[in-house]
Amino acid sequence: MKAADIMRTWFATVKPSASLLDAIHLLLETNQRGIPVVDGEGVLVGIISEGDFLHRRKLGVDYPEGFWLEWPLGKDEGQLARERTSGLRVDAVMSRHPVCVDESATIEEVVKQMDIYQISQVLVPGIRAE
Repeated sequence: MKAADIMRTWFATVKPSASLLDAIHLLLETNQRGIPVVDGEGVLVGIISEGDFLHRRKLGVDYPEGFWLEWPLGKDEGQLARERTSGLRVDAVMSRHPVCVDESATIEEVVKQMDIYQISQVLVPGIRAE
């Protein structure tokens, strides 16, 4: 079995200048675990995933234990995590070097890359977003 046999062929993308809150909403609306980040010409420049939202002490955002989306989306408007998150853009948090595989990669090769980099997904460049 190859990556092409199991990969998602439709996915949303986001621009580096998009707000972090918009990216979170897009993750929820599309049921994606990560969103490819593309520039104005559609070139892949990174990925933003659930993991990129967690443990962001260097940006002044560290979500307490529990369901991580409660904090940036916030039940309480005045929460510090929500306030800090609302001022960030995707390019401040995204992973700039996403792990990619060719669509002809075997499932074993895909899993190996996921294990090596301790990630839960890889990208297949060349597939167009809709």
